Amino acid sequence: MQDDIREIAATHDERESAWLIPAIRKAHERSETFGLNASTRPDYDVLTEGELLLKLEQNRVLCAHATPVMETLREQIVNTQSMIVLTDAQGLILHSTGDDDFLARAEKVALRAGANWAEERQGTNAIGTAIAECSPTVVHGDQHYLAANRFLTCSSVPILDPYGDLIGVLDVTGDHRSYHRHTMALARMSVQMIENHLFSSTFQGMLQIAFHSRPEFLGTLMEGIMAFTCDGRFLSANRSAQFQFGLPLSALRAHTLSSLFGLTSAQLIDRSHASRAPHIPLDLNNGAVVCARVRLNRAPFAEVASTSIAMKPAPRASSAMNASSKLASLDTGDPRVAAVIGKVRKVIGKDIPILITGETGTGKELLAQAIHSDSPRRAGPFVAVNCASIPENLIESELFGYEEGAFTGARRKGAAGKLLQANGGTLFLDEIGDMPYPLQVRLLRVLQERVVDPLGSSKSIPVDVAIICATHRNLREMIEQNRFREDLYYRLNGLVVKLPPLRERTDLAAVITKMLHAVSADEACGMRLSIDDEVMALFEHCAWPGNFRQLCNLLRTAAAMVDDDGCIRRQHLPEDFFDEPRVNAQSTSETCAPSALASGRLQEVTASVIAATLARHRGNVSAAARALGISRNTIYRKMPACSAMEQ
Repeated sequence: MQDDIREIAATHDERESAWLIPAIRKAHERSETFGLNASTRPDYDVLTEGELLLKLEQNRVLCAHATPVMETLREQIVNTQSMIVLTDAQGLILHSTGDDDFLARAEKVALRAGANWAEERQGTNAIGTAIAECSPTVVHGDQHYLAANRFLTCSSVPILDPYGDLIGVLDVTGDHRSYHRHTMALARMSVQMIENHLFSSTFQGMLQIAFHSRPEFLGTLMEGIMAFTCDGRFLSANRSAQFQFGLPLSALRAHTLSSLFGLTSAQLIDRSHASRAPHIPLDLNNGAVVCARVRLNRAPFAEVASTSIAMKPAPRASSAMNASSKLASLDTGDPRVAAVIGKVRKVIGKDIPILITGETGTGKELLAQAIHSDSPRRAGPFVAVNCASIPENLIESELFGYEEGAFTGARRKGAAGKLLQANGGTLFLDEIGDMPYPLQVRLLRVLQERVVDPLGSSKSIPVDVAIICATHRNLREMIEQNRFREDLYYRLNGLVVKLPPLRERTDLAAVITKMLHAVSADEACGMRLSIDDEVMALFEHCAWPGNFRQLCNLLRTAAAMVDDDGCIRRQHLPEDFFDEPRVNAQSTSETCAPSALASGRLQEVTASVIAATLARHRGNVSAAARALGISRNTIYRKMPACSAMEQ
């Protein structure tokens, strides 16, 4: 098999490359930059089942709208030796379907869920190249950069979200000998259907106008759709609407309903309500006349029309966009967290590095992911590196990559480092305080010059990444101890924010409710989980030294132990939880044990509380432990006589 690939690659390299169209030639040049050659064995980097499930959840909305369309498309291309593939914005396959007799061959090139077809891994291919060019792409046979993929012909179309950002790719792949020219047209129509469904769903409840110059095209894929707030502020437009106005989405954002259609939202709704026809005529600002249907699901037209003049101003378009904002989803009521979110929003997209500080487990990576998701780089990769978890002798190759033969044990074809993998997106350096001192110099050069030098390579590779760092350490103290470079510190701390520990947050109840919802979905437990008042009181007094990680693991354990009513009670909590340190404890509390008292009489007061509780429960150590929120072993340690009492 490898000999065949080498022979094909050698033959291909001898041919003239002039036949390649400019986009494919440019893709081949990128493939060379990634260090690939024609005989390179493909690296599909297939995800584990758990990792794939996480990606599917992250792309749940895309999959929900795309999979029904994929099944329809499958019926149209059945028995054509083809399959249909859906990927995310980074080229990771989320779902695939197609002819059973072709699937076996496709498995050999990993056209299955969990495989990655980005250009840096597979070279020139329709999926990766469509992402790189953000344009519909056909890669036929020998146009593939890797010889192993040249038996395929692939037609890929980028899928854009309602705001014009890349969220995935729909691809039709088949044997190059059975390629049909109409395949790309079918793929384009399918993507248009997916995008229109996403658009209507996203702006459900907003004022939507569907229009076309020919009334028979209303209700078809060809209709233009625009969304506005109730007072006429522009939200977005689908591709057909952009085409009919002759303006890109960026230009349309400067307009309002009045400037585009020549009437206010109240006038539009009144006209639609008064018309007995299925559509109304509208004048576009470019002089065209179209037939339009007006949709506003928030209330019947008659009700809206009668109250439109007195209607309160609707939120700005950006507020509507915040409905899907990952940063907004992190704001659950704590003022310190809200302040952090407000600060990072002001620097997003301005090439200002962000340094997130806070105790371990306070959600630093979650915040970094939200910043990336809300940034202009959201379509690019988010690559996380935990500087504390990678062995010191490997972190350099992990970050900067290496050429073949750079060191003993290196992969035959080398490897792209995390910095190159994050090109066009965001690199998250967690626990930056644990980065070895010598490597801090190399990282500083990357940040200053925006180039990467892989180990064993004589050439520098340009890289475009946003940098977010996080640490639980005091970097200023480390600088004084010569353990962290001062010049790197000032290069990283464009904006420094600190996440509060869980014990200091004022939104614990909201956080727990949100986590319970996530646990219910993840565990597919089929019930709505809740927490009784006694357990919530325990949670409110817990010091949570492990912060969110500790809380999440605790809730997952409790969810597994819960009864049929779904209510988490004291008996569902693990025993060691009752040994956890407490905050705001009172010496007479029956719901949590005191962990610290200012007085030097700590042991005396503790023994007194335990003795009183034991007396109240007639010497029953188990009952007293439950009442105090501690384990029986803790009572035995504090009151040695207890063992005799229980006897």
